[in-house]
Amino acid sequence: MCNHYVFYGIKYLVRKITVFLKRYTFEIPFIMKNLLLIVLLLTTVTCFAQRNPFRNLTEDDGKIGIGTETPDELLTVKGKIHTQEVLVDLNGAVAPDYVFEHYFLGASEIKPNYQRLSLGELEAYIKTHHHLPGIPSAAEIDKEGFALKEMNLALLEKVEELTLHLIEQQKELDVLKEKVSKLED
Repeated sequence: MCNHYVFYGIKYLVRKITVFLKRYTFEIPFIMKNLLLIVLLLTTVTCFAQRNPFRNLTEDDGKIGIGTETPDELLTVKGKIHTQEVLVDLNGAVAPDYVFEHYFLGASEIKPNYQRLSLGELEAYIKTHHHLPGIPSAAEIDKEGFALKEMNLALLEKVEELTLHLIEQQKELDVLKEKVSKLED
C-alpha cells in the first residue's frame, strides 16, 4: 500500500530523472525519454490507485468500524444504514406464541410465568409509567438504545395481546347486538 514515503520517493526520482535528461539530452534518443516518462507515469498512477478509498473504515482487534475509529462489536456503524433486508436470528429468544397459548389453553408451556394484563390493569400501568409494560421508556431508549431483536419480539407480544383484547371486545359487542335485537323484537 502506498503512503507518503513512496510519494516523496517518486517525486525525488522525477527530479533526478529530469536533471539527468536536461544534462544528457543529446545522448538519449527521443523514444527512450518518452518510454521513461510513460513508465514513471504508470508507476505513479498505480501507486495512487492502491490508496484506501474507504477512509471511514477501520479495523481494531477483529472488529470493523464504519464511521468510527473505536468499534465495540464485530461491526459498529456510526451513521445511517441503507439496506433492502435484515435477517435477525432468534438464538434462544422465544417468539411470543405463548400469548395465544395462554389464552386458548389457560397456561403456556413456552413461558409458564406469562400473564396478560386486563385492560383495566393495563390502563393503570400506563397512567403510572407512561409506557407499555415490557417496553422500555423513551428515557431508557435515549440512554441505552434498544436491541432490535428484543424490541421486535416485545412489540409482537403487544400486537398479539391487542388482538386478543379485540377478539374479546368483539364477542361482547356481538352479545350486546343480540340483546338489542331481542329487545327490538
